[in-house]
Amino acid sequence: MKTIYWLAIFIVLLVIEIITMGLTTIWFAGGALMALAAGLLGFGNTVQIVVFVVVSALLLILTRPLAVKYFNQERLKTNAESLIGQRALVIEDIDTLEARGRVEIRGQEWAAKTDEPDGKLAKNTVVVVNGIQGVKLIVRAREEREC
Repeated sequence: MKTIYWLAIFIVLLVIEIITMGLTTIWFAGGALMALAAGLLGFGNTVQIVVFVVVSALLLILTRPLAVKYFNQERLKTNAESLIGQRALVIEDIDTLEARGRVEIRGQEWAAKTDEPDGKLAKNTVVVVNGIQGVKLIVRAREEREC
């Protein structure tokens, strides 16, 4: 394989990585760079392809866990995900069995239900958001000791 192809593959993979910033193609860019080096040293196509595959696999296996651990540590929860753990007020009786009930949280109304299939919560109950399922918040009654 001509070394120019490895250079082109390397550049394309780097551009994709820069655009996505998702640590998805950087491992293969490293493999392409090593395959380019193998081509410049005069090795044949088979060796270049083997170098690409082996180096890419090693980089993926050995460095990805470290990169995932140390990059994006300060990821902020956004949108609905940030509601989990927050308190809300029941503004319409919640009856999970009948699939009705609404809560207000941060000035927004959300459909809500409980974890229990026959769970019920009365209007004006303070609840805590445990999770999100589709477009409904999963809530439970707030215990008195929770502040």
